[in-house]
Amino acid sequence: MINPVQPYPCKILDVHKESVHEWTFRVATDAKVAHGQFMQLSIPMIGEAPISVSAQGDGWLEFTIRNVGKVTNVIFEKTAGDTLFLRGPYGKGWPVDQFRGKHMVVITGGTGLAPVRSMLNAFAAGPGLVKDVTLICGFKNEEGIVFHKELEEWKNKFTTIYALDNDVKENWRTGMVTAFVKEIPFDQWGDDYAVVVVGPPPMMKFTGLELLKCGAKVENIWMSFERKMSCAVGKCGHCRIDEVYVCLDGPVFPYSVARDLVD
Repeated sequence: MINPVQPYPCKILDVHKESVHEWTFRVATDAKVAHGQFMQLSIPMIGEAPISVSAQGDGWLEFTIRNVGKVTNVIFEKTAGDTLFLRGPYGKGWPVDQFRGKHMVVITGGTGLAPVRSMLNAFAAGPGLVKDVTLICGFKNEEGIVFHKELEEWKNKFTTIYALDNDVKENWRTGMVTAFVKEIPFDQWGDDYAVVVVGPPPMMKFTGLELLKCGAKVENIWMSFERKMSCAVGKCGHCRIDEVYVCLDGPVFPYSVARDLVD
């Protein structure tokens, strides 16, 4: 019987610097992960951290990590050929089957792009999965932009709006992602659409409110609410909000649940 909380050693295949603070680590593993699920990455004697899978392929997974604590500090010292310990996958991913054949809207803030990256790549590779994709990506500044190559590729596949909060960049818009929600043609789609929102909690809160203001229906909106996850199996209670365990019941939630997940 497989122990669901037993980490196993995996070889780091590649390390790619995405931005000033975010690096992507490609790790050798045969784990099968649904879009939007997460894994626990660990360093013996140091600790572990829950990290969303940002891309996947035959025999590997990628994790885009921000250097923000003792575990990630040590992970950032690793190079190709070193070992990283994994366990998982955990949580509920994006309900891709419910998205099939619909107009798809994806709105992200900063590294909130990471938890939807693999799903976006699947939409780009299989045009028949959804009718079309409207992608709105916002970053604080140019230094924080991640996945440069794919952002360019997605321009040829999707309707895209890329924005910086305050900075000016050629072919990019300036402003918060909420400013561009009004450009989504919900009135033309009837009920035939789905919306995914991922980013910092304030960004998701105000994007959700703006979506409702612009005619989106509560039942058609989904969010990834990754916060304070620790054990990943619902035992420690660290991520519990009322009766909801983020690691078990999420991290992907329908908006009807996500909008009430306030500490």
